[in-house]
Amino acid sequence: MGLLLSKEPRRRPRQKRPRCGSWWRRRRRPLLRWPRGAPAKAAAAPRGRDCLFRGPCMLCLVVHGPGAPAPAGPEEEPPLSSPRPLGAYGAPAEAGGDAVRAGGAAPSVARQPQHECGDADCPEGPDPPCDCHREPPPDAPDINQLPPSILLKIFSNLSLDERCLSASLVCKYWRDLCLDFQFWKQLDLSSRQQVTDELLEKIASRSQNIIEINISDCRSMSDTGVCVLAFKCPGLLRYTAYRCKQLSDTSIIAVASHCPLLQKVHVGNQDKLTDEGLKQLGSKCRELKDIHFGQCYKISDEGMIVIAKGCLKLQRIYMQENKLVTDQSVKAFAEHCPELQCVGFMGCSVTSKGVIHLTKLRNLSSLDLRHITELDNETVMEIVKRCKNLSSLNLCLNWIINDRCVEVIAKEGQNLKELYLVSCKITDYALVAIGRYSMTIETVDVGWCKEITDQGATLIAQSSKSLRYLGLMRCDKVSEVTVEQLVQQYPHITFSTVLQDCKRTLERAYQLGWTPGVSAASS
Repeated sequence: MGLLLSKEPRRRPRQKRPRCGSWWRRRRRPLLRWPRGAPAKAAAAPRGRDCLFRGPCMLCLVVHGPGAPAPAGPEEEPPLSSPRPLGAYGAPAEAGGDAVRAGGAAPSVARQPQHECGDADCPEGPDPPCDCHREPPPDAPDINQLPPSILLKIFSNLSLDERCLSASLVCKYWRDLCLDFQFWKQLDLSSRQQVTDELLEKIASRSQNIIEINISDCRSMSDTGVCVLAFKCPGLLRYTAYRCKQLSDTSIIAVASHCPLLQKVHVGNQDKLTDEGLKQLGSKCRELKDIHFGQCYKISDEGMIVIAKGCLKLQRIYMQENKLVTDQSVKAFAEHCPELQCVGFMGCSVTSKGVIHLTKLRNLSSLDLRHITELDNETVMEIVKRCKNLSSLNLCLNWIINDRCVEVIAKEGQNLKELYLVSCKITDYALVAIGRYSMTIETVDVGWCKEITDQGATLIAQSSKSLRYLGLMRCDKVSEVTVEQLVQQYPHITFSTVLQDCKRTLERAYQLGWTPGVSAASS
């Protein structure tokens, strides 16, 4: 009655008493409504279509943002208005409630619950309270409650695409974590045609602590972008630029001049690179340990000797099809770089007179002598005898390597684990010798050796205790029936033939969910 006589109109309709268990859920997750007359949310500015990853990503902020990225921290949300407390009967308690405001009296004391027998003094307690009187359940765990260091460790396992296109789009907090400087120390921008000189300059300006960058197959940049990158990132340690045919000596000279701590340079298949760039590397980068100049056809002994004399800490060197590199380079590296561990001169103009100098390298563990036209068996046997730490030897495409040489390798290679003999002049006797004399060789590849038969493949599988891989690709005298039997008898050995490789590929496709007859477009 007091409500009907009240002159003040009601501001809120009466709320029905919620069911048991729903009140706390409503309290924990209040509805957020926009106030009347509030301006509509401003429309987001359209993103450009020239994004590096072809979509809206966090890297746009790094490249096109007006200022430096904000430090990582928890996201601050606008405070939500707390829910209005309910009265004893579910009505909102506003200054005593509607009844008090209308002149009525507020309800005094809530009625005490009685036992179902009707006696208030019953020794048995009342019924268990309903869900609305129980304590609220604990909050569900949130991943953002983890310390930032743990989240950074998790994000470190993601690739650049996964961080930019997925994790950074979850919330502002994750975006700030993805902008952490440790994720921009190592950049893999390979095969991205959107990488230009302007992009390299802006990335280098914002992340001057880059220590490793890979720009292989990036054809839209030039020497200018690499020069700016080298100038702004003096702490660069590893530089990779395969198949960047537009780059010349200017870029490699800039890297050598501004990055004296450089340790790794892989610039294979660059036609414009000459000895001038190599001379700068040899004279200014004393910490260089790993170089790769394969298929740089203008490089000669002149530049290689300068590197050998200036970079005494070299551990890895790989050359491929460098026809101007001869025995003089091999001799220079053997004399001036005693720490060399991995050496490769595939297809270079090298002979046994230069290769014999590699016996001075006591730490030599991997040797690649593929397609050396003037390589004799005696030189190979002498290297295996003197280099006791040799674990991998590649002699593919050397027609002169015979069974006697392989037998000596099996006897003298105390730590040898990998032996590649593709297209060599060997027979079943070589496989029998490996199985009989070697206790360490795990990988043997004799593909395209036309004299290998079923007997040799069977005997090496039976006698060798360490063998784990046997390559028999295009060994025409080895039948598939024999290989199938060997696969069943020796499951710990992987036999490589055309048919066996196809079977493994299909099994892997089935494991990944591939179904025959279903194309990618229909799925």
